[in-house]
Order: sequence, then C-alpha cells, then structure tokens
Amino acid sequence: MITPKYILDDKRKQRMRKSIRKKITGTKEKPRMIVFRSNKYLYVQVYDDINRKVLVSASTLEKEIKEQLKNTKNKDAAKLVGKLISDRLKKKKINSVVFDRNVYAYAGRVKIIADSARENGINF
Repeated sequence: MITPKYILDDKRKQRMRKSIRKKITGTKEKPRMIVFRSNKYLYVQVYDDINRKVLVSASTLEKEIKEQLKNTKNKDAAKLVGKLISDRLKKKKINSVVFDRNVYAYAGRVKIIADSARENGINF
C-alpha cells in the first residue's frame, strides 16, 4: 500500500519537533517563544518548560488585532503580533527568550515576528 503524502509530511514534522525539543528548553527566567502559523492565523506562545505553563500568548484571533488589520495572515499581522507579545513580556518583566520557530523556515512571517519582538526590546 502506498502511504499518502500528507501522512508522510505529518510524520516528518513530528520528527522535526522532537529533535528541536531535545535542543531547546525554556526556563522561568528565559522561557521558550513558540511560533505557530496556520492558513488563516498566526499564534505565539511563551512557555516555561520546567513548570509547564504558558506565561504569555498572542494571536491574530484577538479582537484588538483583528480590528487593526484587514488580513490576519500577512506580514503586517506578523509584525503586530511580534509587537504585542513583546509588550506582554515586558509587563511580566521578561527580557529574553529562546526562540522556537517550530517546523517552519526562519523566513517570511516567522522572521518578521522575531524581528518585531527584537525591535521592541526582547533578546533572543
């Protein structure tokens, strides 16, 4: 039997996530900033791996971001999400994070989120 391509892609992504997680961990002082992008929205979470808690999150699903944008999946949305997550991190007095790009290439919207967070004072 031939395995469908989407199943093979899913297995490859799971392998990649596992290998990334072996190398990258977040602590309370320096948590892990995880990026997820779907076809419609962008999500960012800042996660403490030791205590297993989400410290801060931001996405284009939020009302305050949706009001400012026409499209929730373009580069402008990515820049806004990066700014919002950095503002929320500053309120929690967190200045540095470990960036986890997940299975996505460090280009396009993922890079814009990272650059926007850096511009607003978050160190990677």
